[in-house]
Amino acid sequence: MITAADETLLRRAIGLAAHAVTLGDAPYGSLLAGPNGEILAEAHNTVRRDDDITAHPELKLARWAARELAPDTAARTTLYTSCQPCGMCAGGIVRSGLGRVVYALATEQLIELNPRSGDWPAVAQDGPALFDEARAPIEAYYRP
Repeated sequence: MITAADETLLRRAIGLAAHAVTLGDAPYGSLLAGPNGEILAEAHNTVRRDDDITAHPELKLARWAARELAPDTAARTTLYTSCQPCGMCAGGIVRSGLGRVVYALATEQLIELNPRSGDWPAVAQDGPALFDEARAPIEAYYRP
């Protein structure tokens, strides 16, 4: 359930997205709030500026949280973001241990506004293969 406090922080994330546009960056903004609603970190999309396809604000904040926060603190944070996290960012959010995500636009709504944002080709994947060879470094690391 989204509260009035959530809406206030979500408006800040939308403001970060609007500010990104004034800098020539893509219109996506996010912030990470602590357990008491205090803003811990903010970011906006810098994919073009940094020439880095991973420079989404959600992923930047997930990486920051994984580096800077204890796991129990990260689990009590909320990521506020102007758009629903993409698959890449969602994976980073899960791995970083963030506790919650609140977003303004759903992916479907974003695609309605910008059809190109859903225009990614499928990538073929083949496997599994070479199980015995591939498991050796995994076992060496996890079962010393």
